[in-house]
Amino acid sequence: MPDVVAGGLRVLFCGINPSLMTAVTGHHFARPGNRFWPVLHLSGFTPRRLRPDEQEELLSYGCGITNVVARATARADELSAEEFRQGGRILEEKVARLRPEWLAVVGVTAYRTAFGEPKARIGPQERTVGGARVWALPSPSGLNAHWTARTMAEEFGRLREAATPVG
Repeated sequence: MPDVVAGGLRVLFCGINPSLMTAVTGHHFARPGNRFWPVLHLSGFTPRRLRPDEQEELLSYGCGITNVVARATARADELSAEEFRQGGRILEEKVARLRPEWLAVVGVTAYRTAFGEPKARIGPQERTVGGARVWALPSPSGLNAHWTARTMAEEFGRLREAATPVG
């Protein structure tokens, strides 16, 4: 699954891994029940709701997309802890090369496993990854019923405010 990236982004969103639909379509967060695109708009990152096939437009807003683990699965729980740790190492190298201001890991459990931070919570993290500040976000998967689109948008909005240049 190709990343949507460029050097010097404000925010590099990092999904857990591609869904099978994402792998087939070539578009990140492509499953109809995934709330990433609506939440991105509701939180103010984009002026309108983008479709997955418009993912390249994110670059014009200073945002990009990658994944912790490259392997596509039906569910994230099909991934092993070692795949997450290996993905974390690869991600650290990628972030160091691209130099985004923020790495936003979309799925706190993936962040915990990939970076050995078992007590991490949603929100800004103490550590940096590849020189970027880190924000753990809730997973927008339809399987994450604890978060509504509105409450996710509030958390994404906190990141947007932190990533907005002053002045």
